[in-house]
Amino acid sequence: MKKHLNTLYITTQGTYLSKEGECVAVLVNKELKARIPIHTIGSIVCFGQVSYSPYLLGHCTKNNVSLTHLTEYGKFLAKMQGPVSGNVLLRREQYLKAENSKASQEITKGILTGKIANCRTVLQRGARDHGENGHGERLSLASQRLTNGMRNLKTANSVDAMRGIEGDAANAYFGAFKYLITNKNDCFSFNGRNRRPPLDATNCLLSFLYSLLMNDVRSALECVGLDPCVGYLHKVRPGRQSLALDIMEEFRPFFADRLALTLMNRKQVTPKSFTYTESSAVYMSEEARKTLLVAYQNRKQEEVTHPFLKEKMTIGMLWHVQSRLLARYIRGDLDMYPPFIWK
Repeated sequence: MKKHLNTLYITTQGTYLSKEGECVAVLVNKELKARIPIHTIGSIVCFGQVSYSPYLLGHCTKNNVSLTHLTEYGKFLAKMQGPVSGNVLLRREQYLKAENSKASQEITKGILTGKIANCRTVLQRGARDHGENGHGERLSLASQRLTNGMRNLKTANSVDAMRGIEGDAANAYFGAFKYLITNKNDCFSFNGRNRRPPLDATNCLLSFLYSLLMNDVRSALECVGLDPCVGYLHKVRPGRQSLALDIMEEFRPFFADRLALTLMNRKQVTPKSFTYTESSAVYMSEEARKTLLVAYQNRKQEEVTHPFLKEKMTIGMLWHVQSRLLARYIRGDLDMYPPFIWK
């Protein structure tokens, strides 16, 4: 369970990974840059033009180390891992609950309660910290809309109705998100979410962080034996990691959004960190990605108290714990799925 802290990110284009004894050898232009013992790694994530030897792939599968390949800008391409040891009985129950409207509603309600509550906490903290600049009232009004959304969730009687409530909550949250950005550089102006590709620096940061988070959540679900493709809030589609998208909803505001705000407000990323294409798409530079990845790993090692278990743990453990709690609910060991709600 501690391996979640040890993801090896490879961002330098042209890097080659190979097996050297019990280590992963990292070479750039045939020059050895690092040698990492395989037992210290939980997963390897490669960006763009990175290659690896077949012997390394075999070594990774033997040691239960997954290898994920993303584009240079963070879009998921593929994941390679050894034999899946998931519990077939657990997955059968997962599939049955996905076909059961009442069970789907209960799980969806838990997930959205966590997401909307965490969005509200982000806004409330923003109103407290930035109220003196005149934005406190706007943040408080948006926070009240989220409170209303949580109230409406209690009486919603279908997953589609809950999706509508989520949509309204997201509009309120991202409508007020710009008031949380204290870096006044025009580069970080924000007028709502856009993606595929992102059209401004803020959305570029958010999309990249969401890609990293989904990769971590998907791995956590696979570790407990759940199928990351069969979800409850997000509809099942070919190639879509629906359950991973479901579970990461609770962590978007608490983890990814707050980290993006930290990077912008503390000027750890600057206008020079981004490039703009003729089609108006925005991408991060390699240096900016490295800064973000270091911050991402450091944030995962910070400690919080889990609201349901009442135990202290690192943030990077949270998606593993939520995956296990969902598995316990699906097996019938819990009466409800307890979402992660940030206090």
